[in-house]
Amino acid sequence: MPIYELTKDSIEPLPETTFAQLGIGERSDLQRLLRDNVEVVAPGTLVISEEFGSWEDSRRRIDLLAIDKEANLVVIELKRTEDGGHMELQSVRYAAMVSTMTFQQTVHVYSEYLTKRKLDIDAESELLKFLGWDEADEEDFANDVRIVLASAEFSKELTTAVLWLCDRGIDIRCVRLKPYGTKERIQLDVQQVIPLPEAEDYQIKVREKKRAEHRRRVSKRDFSKFTVIANGERFEKLAKRNAMRQLVKSLADEGHSPDDFQKCLTWRTYFLLEFDAVNAEEIVAAMIRDNHDMSRWFTEEEDIIYVGEKAYVLSNQWGARTEEAMQLLIDHCKTENVTFEKYLN
Repeated sequence: MPIYELTKDSIEPLPETTFAQLGIGERSDLQRLLRDNVEVVAPGTLVISEEFGSWEDSRRRIDLLAIDKEANLVVIELKRTEDGGHMELQSVRYAAMVSTMTFQQTVHVYSEYLTKRKLDIDAESELLKFLGWDEADEEDFANDVRIVLASAEFSKELTTAVLWLCDRGIDIRCVRLKPYGTKERIQLDVQQVIPLPEAEDYQIKVREKKRAEHRRRVSKRDFSKFTVIANGERFEKLAKRNAMRQLVKSLADEGHSPDDFQKCLTWRTYFLLEFDAVNAEEIVAAMIRDNHDMSRWFTEEEDIIYVGEKAYVLSNQWGARTEEAMQLLIDHCKTENVTFEKYLN
């Protein structure tokens, strides 16, 4: 159905056109404009990267990578063509590639994007604010990856593939961007064509059921907080990973050797990495060379434990046995100057 322009004296149809005829480029214009107006194709999302390709094959890049309010990553692929090309195949590949991203990796990606655009914004604070979180929660982050395909039109083959993916629970949608008018006055008709609104209601209910099941699983998780007391100083209401970090640092500051800590927790293969005493930048470089997952370690300068000529980096992955681990470390060190209390809500 054509788009009409309503004037005082008439209703005139606007001429249908194409992005190519209008001289609108896919990256230079369409991507650039949608980057700053992503709500047009993906309401409720925040763009965290453009031309994202953090993998070996640098030719494969996600046009726009975003995150939604439910902490799901959103792959947004754009085409100005009249059939959408093979964007559904690309997008599924990209979704798989980013599906294992952690919150801390996302902070790094977003920080690089902000720096590239010369925006003076703290990436982690902005992400937490957008998500409505007080602190990062890796367990509830990126449990799903959504896909948004935006194109001037979609071929029958593409829509068939997308509908098949939708039927199998993949959150993928097609948004048609149809230009009308002339170069001097362009009108853009934006329509979500898959899933149709009536079908989307059903799919949302199915996804909500799955999320409710996830929330029930999450509700069984242990969100205990602790207060660590070191030489009379109290570090209040710390999450498990931060409580362990403060406890280990306090024990090391008291003169206990981290070399012995590993022996106390027999169920952990390793939770401390040892380096010759250097600064955080050199330690991080060494960890990257050794293929460590940087999101799983405390690597800020203030978190690194320096003892004599050695430096130690502590794991930030602590779960249900955190309280037991802290007590074992205290018992091993036979200290009364460092202890902890479980915070009661």
